[in-house]
Amino acid sequence: MTFSNKNPIVVIGGGIAGITVALEAAETGARVVVIEREAFIGGRVLRMHKYFPKLCSPLCGMEINIRRLKANPDIRIITLAETDSISGEKGNFEVKISKKPRFVNEFCTCCDKCVAVCPEERNDLFNLSLKKTKAIYLPHSHAFPMKYIIESDSCKGKECGECVKVCQYDAINLDDKEEVETIMASSVVYATGWKPYDATKIDNLGFGKIKNVINNVIMERIAASDGPTEGKLVRPSDGKEVKNVVFVQCAGSRDENHLSYCSSICCLVSLKQATFVREAYPDSKVTIYYIDIRTPGKYEAFYKKVEADENVTLVKGKVAKVEEDSETGDVIVTAEDIMSGGKKEQRADMVVLAAGMHPTAGEEKMNGVLKLDDCGFVDQELLADGIFTAGVAKMPVDVNTTVQDATSVALSAIQCLIK
Repeated sequence: MTFSNKNPIVVIGGGIAGITVALEAAETGARVVVIEREAFIGGRVLRMHKYFPKLCSPLCGMEINIRRLKANPDIRIITLAETDSISGEKGNFEVKISKKPRFVNEFCTCCDKCVAVCPEERNDLFNLSLKKTKAIYLPHSHAFPMKYIIESDSCKGKECGECVKVCQYDAINLDDKEEVETIMASSVVYATGWKPYDATKIDNLGFGKIKNVINNVIMERIAASDGPTEGKLVRPSDGKEVKNVVFVQCAGSRDENHLSYCSSICCLVSLKQATFVREAYPDSKVTIYYIDIRTPGKYEAFYKKVEADENVTLVKGKVAKVEEDSETGDVIVTAEDIMSGGKKEQRADMVVLAAGMHPTAGEEKMNGVLKLDDCGFVDQELLADGIFTAGVAKMPVDVNTTVQDATSVALSAIQCLIK
């Protein structure tokens, strides 16, 4: 297809929503620029162990998308970048961006010699700081772009320089600097995604204070074969196998003091993660404390399947407090049981909080082109002409719905290329 407007579509965010918009638009002939703040694209989906609807590894679907991206010359991906300002109008937006230095160029072959000699370490943010890497590192085993990066806060730079000495391809430049760039865009799509709600703000649940209280995002990484424990379900404090796990629903969601809305996916995620535990340890037991179980549409069958497991107990009631047995590291959960009218106290190896989805659109420099609603999502009624949002930027949705939404947004964005 040939378009009269030659300016590219700019997509802010390289997660599953942004990737989908880019692919669907570029495969019609549109030029697309994807701006991603991390050193790689893929977003939160890449950090999952399994995802709906097929409960398969996200790496399979992501590999197909990466092949499509590589094969399409109309897609440009800029990592380690953020928008500084957006001005103009539909068909002719001026997008100014800043690009952080990577210190590693396109000649990198990922030979790993630099890692072998690097003396400094950093927290592995891809694995949610559950392990460490060297200061020069590959973001993860399936990273795209597939090249290393140096974390400047951890690296000693030229004071050390060991990585430069062993790199035979001149792929490391310790003098790399931040760059700025201006892109003229026909339209702008915000696909900025989400992060888990900060459960340290919920005083009674112990997150951030009790080592064996984690959130659902951490649970996903622990279960993943490329995660910090290589897929072994063990608790953070001592590496003990978790054979008695408690899930706490609505950890911050549906609460006027935290997130007033339902995040829509948390019930399904906990049911899914319950199967991780049950499959890993046949003698394990799982308890899920919930307000309401919400599994819309065809997912009701999955809920019924998990509910039928005699080693999975669903308790309708809110958790009052979570405490730690300092001698054993076990977690003690006190909760109401609405159906029996009583109170329960339960000991567990680990507690998993179903933390709600918190949109990250508010972290972008919006410059008047975006306005947020009271919950932090982009207000769809106040969008400027030629500005679009995809996925969780507009509402809490699962991966499947995000892909469908992003596809429709791509169709809207390419209309700005037609005069």
